[in-house]
Formats: sequence, C-alpha cells, structure tokens
Amino acid sequence: MAQQGGQKLERSLSLTQATAINMIDMVGIGPFVTVSIIVSAMHGAAGMLAWLVGALLAYVDGLVWAELGAKWPGAGGSYVFLQKLYGRFKIGRLMAFLFIWQTTIQAPLVIASGAIGFSKYFSFLVPLTPLQGKMVSGSLVILLVLLLYRNIKDIGKISVVLWIITGGTILWLILSGIGHFNSVQAFNWDTSSFSANSLLMAALGQASLQAVYSYLGYYNVCHLGAEIKNPAKNIPRSILISITGIAILYLAMQMAILGVLPWQVVAKSEFVASLYFETIYNSHLAGVIATVLILIIAGASLFSGILGYSRIPYAAAQNGDFFAAFGKLHPKHNFPYVSLLAIGAAGFVFSLLFKLKDVITAILMMRILIQFTSQAVGLIAYRYSRGREEMPFKMPLFPIPALLSIGIWMFIFCTNKPIYIFGALAIILSGTVVFFLRQRLNGGGLISKQ
Repeated sequence: MAQQGGQKLERSLSLTQATAINMIDMVGIGPFVTVSIIVSAMHGAAGMLAWLVGALLAYVDGLVWAELGAKWPGAGGSYVFLQKLYGRFKIGRLMAFLFIWQTTIQAPLVIASGAIGFSKYFSFLVPLTPLQGKMVSGSLVILLVLLLYRNIKDIGKISVVLWIITGGTILWLILSGIGHFNSVQAFNWDTSSFSANSLLMAALGQASLQAVYSYLGYYNVCHLGAEIKNPAKNIPRSILISITGIAILYLAMQMAILGVLPWQVVAKSEFVASLYFETIYNSHLAGVIATVLILIIAGASLFSGILGYSRIPYAAAQNGDFFAAFGKLHPKHNFPYVSLLAIGAAGFVFSLLFKLKDVITAILMMRILIQFTSQAVGLIAYRYSRGREEMPFKMPLFPIPALLSIGIWMFIFCTNKPIYIFGALAIILSGTVVFFLRQRLNGGGLISKQ
C-alpha cells in the first residue's frame, strides 16, 4: 500500500462497491449522447455493430486490465503497469511519464465531457444560453469534488446508491418500450446507402469510437487497486461483471429506442431518451422525469471518474515521479486531497472551454497508443519473457484476447480523422521531448520533487 508519514490508503471497497464504481463510471451521459451519433453514422439499426465492437473490445482489453490489476493492485493503474511491464529504469520510465503527461490533459477532458453532456441534457428542462450552460457544467464539477472530499468507506456506500439509480433508469427505459416495440424498425439493418465497403468500414470505425467511449470505465477499479479488498480476485471479477452487465444494457437500449422511434428521428435528436419517454407515455412530464434521472446518472459517472483519476498523480508523487504535494493524504480521512482538488480544478476549467463531440474523440485517440495498446503489447512480452512467474489471474486463450485488443484499438485509431491522429502523435512527441529535458535537468528523475 502507498504510505506517507504512517498514513496509508485503506482496503475498504468490497466486490459490490468496486463493481458499482466501475459501472456508474461506464454509463454516465455517454450512451444517451452517443446513441444518436452511432445511429446517424451507421444509418439505423446497423449501429448495433458498433455497440458489439465496443463490447468485444471492452472484454478483450478488460482481460488485459484484469491480469495487470490482479498482479499489481496499487493506486495509479496504468502508471504502475507501464513501469512494471517496460522496466522501472529503462523505457518504463518514459512510458510512465507519457501516461502522466497525457493524463494531465485527458483526465480533465473526461471530466469536461461529462459536465458538458450534463449541461446539454439539462437544457431539456430549462433552456440555457451558452454562458448558463458553462455555469451549470462548472457548478457540477465543484459539487462532485465536494462529495468526494471524504473517506473511501463513505464513497463506496454512495457508489452503490448511485448504481441502483443508474441501473434502474436503464431498465425502465428498456422495459417501457416493450408494448410499443416495432421489431421491423428495430432490426432494419440497411447498409445499401453506403456506396462502397470502404465507406461502411470508415463509418463503423468512427461509430465504434463513440461506442467505446460509452464503455470506458471498466478499468476504473485498477486506479483504486490499493483500496480494494482481496484485489487478486475482486479486480478481475468487478471488471468482467461490469462489462457483461453494461453490454447487455446498451444492446437492449438501442433495440428499445429504435423499436419506438425511427432511426432518422434518433439521429437528429439531442435528447433521445427524453423524447423516447415522451413518445411512449405521451407526456412531457415523463420526459422531464427521465431527464432528471439521466442527469443523476451523468453526475454519478463523473463522481466515479474523478475518484479514479485523483489516484494517478498521487501514485506518481508517492513514487517520486510527480510533484510531491500530490502525494499528500488528508490528515483525518486518508484520501489524496491535493490530487483530488487539482484534477477537479482542471476539469472545471476544461468544462468551460470545449465542445462535447471534439472532447469525446480527443479522449480516446489520446489514450489508444500510450495506454491501451502499450499495456497489451507489454503484457504479451512480459508473459513470454517470464513464463514461470505467478500471475494471480490469467486470461483464457492467451495471447488471443490481447492481440484482438491491439487490433481493434488500432483499427479505431487508423480509421479516424487525420486531425485527431496527428494530434495524438503530437502529444506523444511533446511528452517525449519534455521527458528527456527533465531527465537532463533533474539528473534522471521524471519530475523534480518540489
């Protein structure tokens, strides 16, 4: 466990609480925003392909995370994994630094995406000017930081309550449409509008990126590895349970929505779930109630996301690889309060500056090479080079899931717009330059302890 002055993070989160944290992080505002984008890109029910690609990727990549989380269950997740896989004093230091470098940009973007999505859906209840929308998103970030400013035991209890609301809302959405379900409309997979297979594959790649965004969070438990009870068993279990449950809900959700609303209507709507409930119950009040519940889900996802990200700078600081102040624990409640406040402050600023669609794409493209793909490659190399080393959890059919993970991530990366591809490469290049400059100035440390 990470320690400082006799303090340490507490292993207090049960399997139920860890799974709840994962699942509320995965859902959030994501599916309610991206379903329109996916259906629009795939011209209707063929959007199911994107959700299936997302589920497959979550499973195969989740198995990579499960192995790594069970092997090295500490705070920080990928920061720890990349060092262990690639060597603490060799390329591993560079990989770990690049992860921290991208996290300082990407984590606030994740927070901003949820906050912006929240304010966008809030405008269904009350029309907002652009300035008012920014005020709502910024206020949400502040509120959630205040809720997280407490002991991990209390956070675990709050997470279970938030998951009950989240799961209950999606089940309500799915079950409400049964009496109005049009199977022909829901399963009309017409891809004839794509003039060439290459256009269909490009559309699937971009739609899959949006679907993958809605699955992100299945690994959040790894960031909290130092606070999970019996991590060798509970980290893999929570990851696989989370992915299975969410995949079923997402697939059923799209079928339910398209079984009630024509895909052309879904593609153009900014408030798909609210419109869906209004249509079923022929009542604006039903849409309002659904919107309020979706807003709670969006807040719950941000709650979980900020929690996980706050542990990454903390872990790096504890290891001497980031500013020392980030390694401080709260004197009474034993949580990394400096890191929490800093991540929250950056997310607050980003929520005032960016647009939602650009944020969603940038988040994933930034992470594909340094985090997801590098972990899978590193795990394969590690397992083959240390074949007899004990692994608390081993993925079935190794290395096939890891290879599939690499292939799907690279498919999504290469089929996206050049501006995002070059943007991700520019972040890696700039981080590499900063790393070697720091190495020279600080005599080998990643970042000076000041």
